[in-house]
Amino acid sequence: MKRISESRAAEAAERKRSGEMNCAQAVAVTYADVAGVSQQTMVGAAASFGSGMGTMHGTCGALIGAGIVYGMMVPDRVKARAGMKRIFEGFEKSCGATICCDLKLGTGTNGAVACEHCVAEASRLLESVVEDL
Repeated sequence: MKRISESRAAEAAERKRSGEMNCAQAVAVTYADVAGVSQQTMVGAAASFGSGMGTMHGTCGALIGAGIVYGMMVPDRVKARAGMKRIFEGFEKSCGATICCDLKLGTGTNGAVACEHCVAEASRLLESVVEDL
């Protein structure tokens, strides 16, 4: 398993900012090499998870992208779920919500949160959980 040597959160946020990728793709593609797959594979795997799992009423795409990467890195479902729970809880604490419309419309505890911030935060949390592997 490949390690993450330095933070890629800014790189993931820039991928989202460019408008070429949705939130899930921006996170997943940034860590494709760590997960052991091509960027093209990650683009496809995360394509339908932008805007909160395809709609603004679902889980933030950035979290889903982190989950795709983490799940590919940790094939043991018990360990994968435990790590994803840590990512999810940290994201909710930091961003105030985990649902896309709550983040975008500011109905979470922290007001409106930019997608680029969500992508960067999901990336940082993914990196912190991967460090503990």
